[in-house]
Amino acid sequence: MRILLTLLLFLAPPAAAQTEIKLATWNIAWLTLKPAGHPDLPRDIRAREPGDWTLLRGYAQRLAADVIALQEIDGEQAAARVFDPATYAIHLTDEDDVQRPGFAVRRTLRMIPQRDLAALDLRAGARRSLRRSLRRGADIIVEAPNGARLRLLSVHLDAGCREDPFGAGASRDCQGLQRQAEIIAQWAEARRREGMAFAILGDFNRRMGAGDDFLRIIEEAAPVARPTEGLSSPCWADSRGGRPFISHLLLGGPAREWAVPRSLSVLTYAERDRSYRDRLSDHCPVSIRMRLP
Repeated sequence: MRILLTLLLFLAPPAAAQTEIKLATWNIAWLTLKPAGHPDLPRDIRAREPGDWTLLRGYAQRLAADVIALQEIDGEQAAARVFDPATYAIHLTDEDDVQRPGFAVRRTLRMIPQRDLAALDLRAGARRSLRRSLRRGADIIVEAPNGARLRLLSVHLDAGCREDPFGAGASRDCQGLQRQAEIIAQWAEARRREGMAFAILGDFNRRMGAGDDFLRIIEEAAPVARPTEGLSSPCWADSRGGRPFISHLLLGGPAREWAVPRSLSVLTYAERDRSYRDRLSDHCPVSIRMRLP
């Protein structure tokens, strides 16, 4: 019997190896190759100098993430100035806006683009006339070498409602953010029904404290884990300390169990002069590690 058991163990196929990836989100604040004064840009946006691009490339290399959800990207050429095209494939939403969400995905992973979550742009077509268009959601599937799949949605949501409640009497910005929350909840519910691991990540322009209305809407559709919960961001912190996160990673389905505990990290900038908030970004990369079974 012992010999037979040993033989069966020897013949059994090996368990599939886990794949560990680093998943990040980074709003790179008006990442554009357009010159200052271009009609598509606000008047106060300055053009980045060669040294600024060099610094951004250096921070992208230090981040060394496998998948980065991007925000405020004006085309693939601008993204390629920060992320080496030999290392990363770039996917952005299919729209004309200067500030587009998307992804940079390490080429060792398979990226399967999905249709944009276009409904998130509540004012589609307004960009050229009012400069007030909102952003679509960038939707992809990432497949690891071991075959594990993770559905990802990169978002950059309406500003102006960082913590105010939704509902009757809410401001226009809060009404817009509530509608975006409902659209994302529908997307998350579809992933839950599929049994698919997913993550919603990006610049939510929302502090998510206990009992937050935005988070409540999402969790009524699909329970999520939020690695930033209860923590403050050290990005551009001063003597008063950090500030509440407005960039988040929401993990749903099996992905809630894939996050490596205590792996949340914020890559802060060494440059402390406040001018670098415009030259680099007013947002820092936020990342976690995940083990895909």
